[in-house]
Amino acid sequence: MKNISLTFLVLFLGIHVNAQHTHVQNDTTKRLEEVAITAIAKRKIETEMKMAVSVDEFLASSDHISFIKRGAYAWEPLLNNMSTERSTITIDGMHVFGACTDKMDPVTSYVESNNLSAIDITSGQGGNMHGATVAGSIDLKRKSTPFGLDKKWNGAYQTGFESNNKQFFNLGNLSYSGDKFVADGSISFRKAGNYYDGKNDEVNHSQYNKFNTSLGLAYKTSPLSSIRVDAIYDKAKDVGFPALPMDLWLSRAFITSASYKQLFEDGLLRAWDTKIYFNAIEHYMDDTKRPENLVHMDMPGWSTTYGLVSRANLKNGDYSSEIQLNVYNNLSIAEMTMYPQDRSKKTMFAYSWPWVTTRFAGISMNNSWDISAMSRLNFGGSLGWNYNHSKYVEFNWIFHPGTPQEKDRILPGLHASYQLHVNQFDFSVGTGYGHRAPSVSEGYGYYIYNSFDRYDYIGNPDLKNEVSYEANASAGFKSEKMGIEAKVNYFYIQNYIVGRILSLGSPMNYQSVGVKGYTSLNHARLFNTTLHANYDILQHLHWNGTLMYARATDDKDGNLPFIRPLSYQTSLYYMHRQFGIRASVNGDLTQEHYSPEYGEDLTPAYMVFNMSADYTFSFRNYKAVLQIGAENLFNAHYSTYADWGNIPRMGRNVFTSLKFSF
Repeated sequence: MKNISLTFLVLFLGIHVNAQHTHVQNDTTKRLEEVAITAIAKRKIETEMKMAVSVDEFLASSDHISFIKRGAYAWEPLLNNMSTERSTITIDGMHVFGACTDKMDPVTSYVESNNLSAIDITSGQGGNMHGATVAGSIDLKRKSTPFGLDKKWNGAYQTGFESNNKQFFNLGNLSYSGDKFVADGSISFRKAGNYYDGKNDEVNHSQYNKFNTSLGLAYKTSPLSSIRVDAIYDKAKDVGFPALPMDLWLSRAFITSASYKQLFEDGLLRAWDTKIYFNAIEHYMDDTKRPENLVHMDMPGWSTTYGLVSRANLKNGDYSSEIQLNVYNNLSIAEMTMYPQDRSKKTMFAYSWPWVTTRFAGISMNNSWDISAMSRLNFGGSLGWNYNHSKYVEFNWIFHPGTPQEKDRILPGLHASYQLHVNQFDFSVGTGYGHRAPSVSEGYGYYIYNSFDRYDYIGNPDLKNEVSYEANASAGFKSEKMGIEAKVNYFYIQNYIVGRILSLGSPMNYQSVGVKGYTSLNHARLFNTTLHANYDILQHLHWNGTLMYARATDDKDGNLPFIRPLSYQTSLYYMHRQFGIRASVNGDLTQEHYSPEYGEDLTPAYMVFNMSADYTFSFRNYKAVLQIGAENLFNAHYSTYADWGNIPRMGRNVFTSLKFSF
């Protein structure tokens, strides 16, 4: 009866995909927000349900992305149900790498919603413009005000409060647009305490404190050229991770770039944009607030990257092309010092990332050919060189005697898709092939503790490249009042990297049950499908809907971890004049295809109800929006397949927000 009722609900309410859903003909590309400067473009990061979203909450509105959650802060994005090692995450095309071996600082944690204009999500090999990938790419695009706007000054300030974890936030941004000079600035601050679950129990170590600011300056050097410098500073302190045995004492990031852009009025070359960049990240894990830990650890980490991105846009009649050069150098260092309760008695020191240098150089190309008014062919490829060097290779020799200190890899990639538009119908079919190199942890990690399955993990520098074969397709129909679209993709990945129990070595962490080494399966298979629909019931009443399902198995038909079960999101939206109201339901069915080998267990089904209302008003030259709403309205107690260690999600959360803009 429960399943029947659920199906009934989905069919009649529809499913909400995201507030800025845009129709996409090709399954390999999903853009959450229009970036062209037009009268109707939305230059903001928010969902229909909630204005003041974090970057994580906004990404969660995409049907391509799910999250591993280790707490209330810094969720790990899974693109096409694959871990971050298999995707490329960039900020304006710049490569940024976290400094935490426990993935407590994904790249998405170093930006804020008010200094971004859009987030581009590209599925599969279509995302290899930013480097070698398997799952695809996520590019976080900074705000960039155009030159010569009629309105010289633009800005916004937003403040609000969330009741469950007593979160206060303040977000502000200001921009100036002159004929030859442009400036963009933003500042944000969030502070939250521990949250409470659906049983009104406090979830300890779930607090966080985050400050972020950014500045961008641009100068027009000629009518068709400009230079620009950008900087982002992000600082997080006293961040708890209830699913981990450690918390975050301090994390800091400094991200800078300088770019030159040249446009061309005539000829094959239409635009050329070159950027040099530098970023430095430091991350300090801390377990001094965990008195239950018999042995304490200091685990600092550092990641420093500098690089170059150069992109050229070509166009000739019905043919257009984008060529991009990516070059970067990254140094990743992570230390581990173990000591008893008495800090004066140190017991052990090791490098969990033994000063690993990664150098990458790659050239990528995307081509588009409009065969006719109804059809288009997209095709492209990439070729990359990946180099690793471990300064303290003796840590690798303990488990892999004689392994070389240096490793070179060649990473090719190809993709193609065909799109067809017939009357109100859209179809696409595509394929891809690509390689990726092992990550720093997979190749060179030394005793990295995984609290999910309670094993210490050891890297293997001799791992083979993962090799992905991909197929995707989509079909859609759109009329004046309704639309429906189905998308599917399938990945067959050779040399799929996972951790397997080692017969040698003993665990270093007293909480560990053993040691695992990264190794390669013969292959793995991943399948993702999405069905989205929308319908305008009345002039002011609309619904949206999405069903999502994924399935993934290894070469012995065993289940892979962190794979989304059948999930649904559904919403109704009413808007009339200055008033809007929204109601939504989202949930998962039971996660039956779990993997005990990787620490998973059966996750029950859940359903969460949400509601919000807003009112827009103006005074003088200001526009203001007041919003109030509630997430998990009925205080459901639940955890999902992607909650590390089955930590419960937040219970009822009443939120309010007030935004002024001019």
